[in-house]
Amino acid sequence: MNPEKSPTGEILRLALPVFVAQAALVASAVIDTAMAGRLSAVDLAAVGIAASVMITVLMSLLSVLFALPPLVAHLQGAGRHAGVGREIHQSFWISMAISLVAILLLRHPGPFLAFSDLQPVVEIRVRAYLDAASWGVPATAALRIFFGLSTGIGRPRPVMVFNLAALLLKFPMNAVFMYGKLGFPAMGAAGCAVATAIDAWLIATIAWFWCVRHPDYEKFGLSSGISGPDPKAIFEFLKLGIPIGLTFVADVTAFTFMALLIARLGPVMSAAHQIAANLAVLAYMFPLSLGNAASVLIGHALGARDGSRARSLSLRAIGMGLASAFAVSLSFRLFAPQIAAIYTIDQKVQAAAIPLIGLVAIYHLGDAIQAVAVNALRGYRKTVVPMAIYGISLWGVGLGGGILLGLTDFLGHARGAAGFWMAGCASIWLVALLILFYLERVGRQEASILCYASEKPKEKE
Repeated sequence: MNPEKSPTGEILRLALPVFVAQAALVASAVIDTAMAGRLSAVDLAAVGIAASVMITVLMSLLSVLFALPPLVAHLQGAGRHAGVGREIHQSFWISMAISLVAILLLRHPGPFLAFSDLQPVVEIRVRAYLDAASWGVPATAALRIFFGLSTGIGRPRPVMVFNLAALLLKFPMNAVFMYGKLGFPAMGAAGCAVATAIDAWLIATIAWFWCVRHPDYEKFGLSSGISGPDPKAIFEFLKLGIPIGLTFVADVTAFTFMALLIARLGPVMSAAHQIAANLAVLAYMFPLSLGNAASVLIGHALGARDGSRARSLSLRAIGMGLASAFAVSLSFRLFAPQIAAIYTIDQKVQAAAIPLIGLVAIYHLGDAIQAVAVNALRGYRKTVVPMAIYGISLWGVGLGGGILLGLTDFLGHARGAAGFWMAGCASIWLVALLILFYLERVGRQEASILCYASEKPKEKE
């Protein structure tokens, strides 16, 4: 059998380019942090705070567009190419409204900054960064739509290529606007956002120019003129997309408030938590890529009315995610001291980080399961139940339990940052098990329904 035609081969064929594309986004953030650190502590703080606000705003709003890949995948699997084009046109109308809200929030960040109690010199630079970043929001939304289209039809390599191109441009453009090169004034932290906005517009323009002229995209009728807003189509899109967005909000805010509460324990514990959180995010990227691939392939299978194949793909992707997570978690357990030493030379921070890294190993196993399973459910176009599971588990068990275990003596002595991670482990495993149970139920029902539908004409004969 051709390995690319096997479920494992198909999942990897889609997952690996997505993984590289996501790694490029992370690398871009690392470049911003490193280059800001060469300017001053104030610029570094401004970039860190402003980037957190920007990510919270964009992920909370633009994550609605994550509904696009499963919608496109279903239409592609059913061979309804004109429907794909109409879905893309409607997503542009939705992105315009989302972009307007995001721009207003980024240009008026007062409610976000009120929680931080920033020094005036830092706040000025944060506001300048966010104002500059707002100019790139429409381009970022346009890129998100292009990525959703390409991933949904099973062509993730263009996404990888354009993300890598954006990464290659990031360093020289940062240098021009942050440090003042080629006759441009030095803008400091704000220059980083200017570079990001220009980079987004440049890559979005090239990506869509390439897309509408590529023969593989011609059948979707993308260049035949944008159809007007269709309330029914927009409602169906948002019915799938809004729960996805709220799921991201629950995830992002739970982690954000966890970091803010741990910050009360002092700089050592806060730094140790940042190491653990960074490892959790890095480890999450590959299972997320597997989940994205599974979502698309499941959509193709369901569009072709093959429920049994959809269920088989979901189980295979979960098995692959769990196998990779076990290897990563084992390395975290075995090499926690060495990993902590890579992040910092401070012996106190290392000592505090080592037990947290051990907890991340447990956390990641559950995180990998839920990352694949929840994306598989999106392939089935099921998003409301996962949204409820995330909100209750991450906020109730995770954050609420973290406060009890970490900051109070209600359940024994206060365990500090470790208490938050213990509660986090419990919450993510609860999410994983509930999502897995729901996925199995949905997969069985869908396979049964499609099997019955396919046999019904035979009964009439």
